[in-house]
Amino acid sequence: MIKKTFVLFLLITTSLSAQEGTFSPYSFFGVGNDTFRGTAENRSMGGISVFSDSIHLNLQNPASYSKLKLTTFSIAATGNSLELEENDSTDDVNFSTIDYIGIGIPLNKFGIGFGLKPLSSVGYNIQNVGENIAKSLEGRGGINSAYLSGGMEVIDNLSLGLTMNYNFGDIENKNIIVQNGIERSSREINNSNVRGFTFDFGLQHEFKFKDKYTIRSSFSFSPETSLDIDNDRQLATIVFGNDGSEVVIDSNDAITTSSEVDFGSKINAGFGIGQERKWFAGIEYGYQSESDFLAINFNNNIDVDFISASKIKLGGFFIPRFNAPRGYFNRVVYRAGLRYEQTGLEFKGESIDEIGISFGVGLPAGRFFTNINLGAEFWQRGTTSNDLIQENYFSFFVSLSFNDLWFQKPKYN
Repeated sequence: MIKKTFVLFLLITTSLSAQEGTFSPYSFFGVGNDTFRGTAENRSMGGISVFSDSIHLNLQNPASYSKLKLTTFSIAATGNSLELEENDSTDDVNFSTIDYIGIGIPLNKFGIGFGLKPLSSVGYNIQNVGENIAKSLEGRGGINSAYLSGGMEVIDNLSLGLTMNYNFGDIENKNIIVQNGIERSSREINNSNVRGFTFDFGLQHEFKFKDKYTIRSSFSFSPETSLDIDNDRQLATIVFGNDGSEVVIDSNDAITTSSEVDFGSKINAGFGIGQERKWFAGIEYGYQSESDFLAINFNNNIDVDFISASKIKLGGFFIPRFNAPRGYFNRVVYRAGLRYEQTGLEFKGESIDEIGISFGVGLPAGRFFTNINLGAEFWQRGTTSNDLIQENYFSFFVSLSFNDLWFQKPKYN
């Protein structure tokens, strides 16, 4: 079982690193769009991470690993239907992604976890055709995080945790300018290689109220961090072949510069109340200070400001009867939530915000509490004001969570 799990882990990790994670024009700015929204279970509840249990991963707060009772392997994927709306015109795009892969291992009151998740994604194709000039902007890539986490119950009902992330990735942006009456076109390609470590600290606490209800609170903190970045810039004159391929006529040697991008510090605080294995409702607030992406020289724009970001999330779940001997749907977990986010990006004086509503179910699917989690979210980013683009999404996501006993000594031969 352990060997098969690690082989599967390596295969999926390769696929996640190579995927195209977004088709958003707003991913042109900075290092792309923030694409990790928590596990499928969290996303179905608006993204809240204040709740943790013994058989599911919680990748947003490392203190949650102290709650695990079984080794847990989880993988998730999302199918997206995107409508890009601009004034009176629309365009539709469909794409899918692998969202994360993770393993959590309990060790008494201590737990560890590792895996891979996306930090940001870049993907856009913007065409601007004028009377005498046409411009094409294309981008792809993003940043992934390989993480190692640990959480420990330091005293009864109080857990602390730490995650170390190694962030790595490449972002490519291509700009082509075609002018009437000029045979050759101009092409600029910028490649940015980003790498470096970040750290997340977490705390979770719970206590009983009137011997019936459980009060849960959580807090996480990520300090301000700088990631190293190497920028390669290539300039060339090109002509287009009959098949649309780009034929280089003349090019300059790549110009490489090294610098840093600064990510602002983050805090996240949550509170909730519920009854064990019956229901839960929670609220969460997050804040991130301003980030500085000026070191990425290709997308500096006087119309863009990177400001502080914030988010508020509400969500919860309900289980009719978790141990019902009959009636499968009595043991299903029903989840719902909503969220509102200020992403920290302002373009042409407009704040690029997100709002979404989500629903989901957790389906028991086998021995040792193995389960399938299905969810859907309707959400929106941006606005059509000031000639901008509004992105309307329908996302359907699924996660598989496998539970088993590892590193346990057999009691019988």
